[in-house]
Amino acid sequence: MKKIILIVFLGILTIPGISQIESAKLQASGLTCAMCAKAVYSKLESLPFVDKIDTDLNGSAFLLDFKQGVPVDIDAIKNKVEDAGFSVAMLDLNASFHEVAVKKDEHINYHGLVLHFMGGKEQTIHGDKTLRVIDKHYTTAKEQKKFNGLTDMECFKTGVAAACCAKNGKGASERIYHVMIN
Repeated sequence: MKKIILIVFLGILTIPGISQIESAKLQASGLTCAMCAKAVYSKLESLPFVDKIDTDLNGSAFLLDFKQGVPVDIDAIKNKVEDAGFSVAMLDLNASFHEVAVKKDEHINYHGLVLHFMGGKEQTIHGDKTLRVIDKHYTTAKEQKKFNGLTDMECFKTGVAAACCAKNGKGASERIYHVMIN
């Protein structure tokens, strides 16, 4: 009986590792040649949570597969692109959810990340979803203007928790990622 309980307990502990951000599609802006793409590729390859990278040179895109059970650092992805001398034009994250309630202008904790869902209806999400990161420096300037009208919460302007987030139990300066379900 003790063995069965131990097996069930260990099985439960491994579930959070299964449902994480699994992959991403990153579009970099400013790439003009294969050498530019190689510079970004080399920077992304150095991230400890990246397992595999495929490139789509026609779309200036990188398809990132993440290591299972290793936390993904979204800002580190952006920083590596910028370190290579380019910027992020689009970042889509592929993640798995299990009965997560999504409400306007509320935050959820997702495997060490705080996500603020914007622009969608209130819903419960389940299964694999693609999330577009819409924070400043993760979209083009033109798209950013479009997203500015989705909320008046200060955290969207700064990317960190502000007085608007206190009602959701977020501490000052905690990183908030603003996302939309694709």
